[in-house]
Amino acid sequence: MDLSEILAIAGKPGLYKMISQTSKGLIVESLETKKRFPVYSAHEISALAEISIYTYEDDVPLADVFKNLHTYLNDHELISPKSSKNKLSSFFSEVLPDYNEEQVYASDIKKIIQWYSALNNAGLMTFEEEDLTKEEGSEDKNKDESLKEEEK
Repeated sequence: MDLSEILAIAGKPGLYKMISQTSKGLIVESLETKKRFPVYSAHEISALAEISIYTYEDDVPLADVFKNLHTYLNDHELISPKSSKNKLSSFFSEVLPDYNEEQVYASDIKKIIQWYSALNNAGLMTFEEEDLTKEEGSEDKNKDESLKEEEK
């Protein structure tokens, strides 16, 4: 899953895909409505690939949090973002056990759940395919290296 072109825009609900760049900003498309519109540099724009979640050890990239959430949801149901603060915290502690509860607020957890749902509804949650592609690439690389060694 590539989050580099998926954007969150302050003051606008949902997530957006970057379509192209202009001299004064970006052209984006809503993942939900598929409508395109310009976004200018005055807007506060965040690429999801640049967002990370505080833990007690290191910051965890949002893509890794989404992978954990995807794995967790194979056996469980996604909680509503409108749930109570305690339910959101206990749910998120199962997804990311060492998250920093003092720096990650309930509003952050709500946003993560909403973003995950939006990406999932848009068909962008494709973790297994990426993992298989990476494994196949590393196997091919190992085969190439062993062939080179045999040639010597």
